[in-house]
Amino acid sequence: MPHHPTPTFEHHITISPGDIDQMGHVNNAVYLQWVQETIVSYWKHIAPIEARAGLLWVALKHDITYRAPLFLDDNVEALVTATETRGSRASFKTIFKRGKDVSAEVISSWCCIDAATRKPKRVARDLVRKFLPD
Repeated sequence: MPHHPTPTFEHHITISPGDIDQMGHVNNAVYLQWVQETIVSYWKHIAPIEARAGLLWVALKHDITYRAPLFLDDNVEALVTATETRGSRASFKTIFKRGKDVSAEVISSWCCIDAATRKPKRVARDLVRKFLPD
């Protein structure tokens, strides 16, 4: 059986003046907002409409490694890849790049929840295959 590469989703980030801290670069906390924005955009891109309506994602954990600061006029791309799913949980790796340079890497864990009950919900196998093809 052929192995299909795991898809990587690209999301453009626009740095706003409010993202800049007293040191003149993007505040570290802003990266968390960007991770959420990127993963939610990825979900909206890859999931069928009925799944988007019935399921939500909540962050459980983020592990951020900062490599280089970002500044107001920088052109930034976020690249997100699903790395694992288990039950209602999924792990993602998000890389923030300015050109070829990596500014930060984030490993995050998320929980899929039922939109109506707000309780964890196992990710269906057909959805898992969209994130992590066989």
